[in-house]
Amino acid sequence: MNLLLAEVAQATLRLADAGVPSPRFDAEELAAFVHGVKRGALHTVADGDFDARFWEAVARREAREPLQHITGRAFFRYLELEVGPGVFVPRPETEVVVGWAIDALRAMDVAEPLVVDLCTGSGAIALAVAQEVPRSVVHAVELDPGAYAYAERNASGSRVILHRGDALSALPQLDGTVDLVISNPPYVPLEERDEMAPEARDHDPELALFSGPDGLDFIRVLAKTAYRLLRPAGLVVVEHADTQGGAVPWIFNEEAGWVDAADHRDLTNRPRFTTARKEGA
Repeated sequence: MNLLLAEVAQATLRLADAGVPSPRFDAEELAAFVHGVKRGALHTVADGDFDARFWEAVARREAREPLQHITGRAFFRYLELEVGPGVFVPRPETEVVVGWAIDALRAMDVAEPLVVDLCTGSGAIALAVAQEVPRSVVHAVELDPGAYAYAERNASGSRVILHRGDALSALPQLDGTVDLVISNPPYVPLEERDEMAPEARDHDPELALFSGPDGLDFIRVLAKTAYRLLRPAGLVVVEHADTQGGAVPWIFNEEAGWVDAADHRDLTNRPRFTTARKEGA
């Protein structure tokens, strides 16, 4: 075993003792980042090339600073995104949500499907849709100036049309024309703050996390925005917490003009997102 791999093994133990959920992966990712190689190539780093800054990075992760803040990057589907303090770090669960939306868009009999991503944060959802559905026209909306700055950098050179503004009043010029509205909105109940992982509680923007006593305040209003934007028979896709699968579909009820409301599970079989169709042809 070379020196770097031995140090990674020690770092793994330290991170595990600190309660980091994926200590081996994080130790390897930090080693790869510091040494400028892929995780699978750590064994190729010569002992004389070991960089002691690795232990500085490990100490930051040991203090539960998000891995993505240390490396400055997050991977989402086929994307590598710039992230850091001030923007919500995209999670793997959201990849499943986006996958459903991409499949739905590909199945539409629409030449250039029009998509709106509300609360875009880093731009992960909008950029993934634009990349994987090349014929789509994608608008993304973000209110927070810090998050918007990351979205702007990530979207540079892409086809995503970025808007700075309130998701709930955004894009009135598109009312009644959008084929699909997608969002990973704030949905954490305020009372769960102390139970959250420190990576999220202490580092993700509060605006992207919390939404009233039951976590559903924003989604309730978001449903009205989606209805306003969508064309008849247009689709909405909204992520939620795994404890909210029984509640969110009821927000998209027939009295409010929705049909086919359904909840969907993620890869760990937990309730993760709701879809619905606006009434009409």
